[in-house]
Amino acid sequence: MKKLISVMTAACMALSFAACTGSDSGSSSDSTASTSGSTSDTTATTEESGAADDTVYTVGICQQMPHEALDSATQGFKDALVEKFGEDGIVFDEQNAQGDSNTCSTIVNGFVSSGYDLIMANGTSALQAAAAGTADIPILGTSVTEYGVALGIDGFTGTVGGNISGTSDLAPLDEQANMLADLCPVDQYPNVGMLYCSAEPNSEYQVEQVTNYLTEKGYTVEDYSFSDSNDLATIATNAASNCDVIYVPTDNTAAANTEIINNICLPAGVPIIAGEQGICSGCGIATLSISYYDLGYATGEMAAKILTGEADISTMPIEYAPEFTKMYNPTNCEELGITVPDDYVAIE
Repeated sequence: MKKLISVMTAACMALSFAACTGSDSGSSSDSTASTSGSTSDTTATTEESGAADDTVYTVGICQQMPHEALDSATQGFKDALVEKFGEDGIVFDEQNAQGDSNTCSTIVNGFVSSGYDLIMANGTSALQAAAAGTADIPILGTSVTEYGVALGIDGFTGTVGGNISGTSDLAPLDEQANMLADLCPVDQYPNVGMLYCSAEPNSEYQVEQVTNYLTEKGYTVEDYSFSDSNDLATIATNAASNCDVIYVPTDNTAAANTEIINNICLPAGVPIIAGEQGICSGCGIATLSISYYDLGYATGEMAAKILTGEADISTMPIEYAPEFTKMYNPTNCEELGITVPDDYVAIE
């Protein structure tokens, strides 16, 4: 009888311990999401979707900041994977760093500690945080302009190697320079200002390349870099006072503050050529645009191949948007008296 009681007591203790362990695990997950200061869009927990079913993949999404272009890329990425695996075959933990690189690191560290199958890094800071956070979990970037610059790779040839690949939002920079020259001829707009955030290496890369193209066309080009949104208004005012036309590259900080730029440059009569559609709609006259949704969708297709073992991420080259569209901002063009050619599409 004593032996039976002893066995029953041990069994009860084991069940109690198992219940406590499950409770601690859930608490830890909640704490991670809270610490990141981000919005989690987890489709389902691993337990809810069936942890024993190894066809269910868990993907962490770290988006650098809230912005229409980045939001579209994230949605395209998710749609591609849901189309491939179905609603029940994929679990997303989607978090937004609100423009803080330290929060990107916190989010990524949570993904790594949870052992996710793949990380999607939307934006340069998110990619850099993911690269620093793991060398094992596959990482796909998107909305990143130049991977060699973002990751400090000298002589970048198009394939990162290791556990990183992704898609680039870089539109041909020579064609962007040609667009500026077509709409703002050098004899009427001789002085060009480059307005960008110095904390974003991809912006510096674009500015350097476009500067070279414009200098060859006879323009005088000067940099007007701001460190963050706090000094943007001062630098933009300086640029508008000294320049005939301004170029704003694909720049996340500028994209989040187009109203500030527009309120300064439009009244001053200074047109802006933008690196992407979101910036153009906020403060520009024209851009050579890509679809960020399509870019994210292409990233999702890459992810599907990695998750199923159809492709080795270490050999996957960076992919680029297949199409570019000349677009213009009707409101700003009318305000500044600029007429665009017929092959430009109006931004609605």
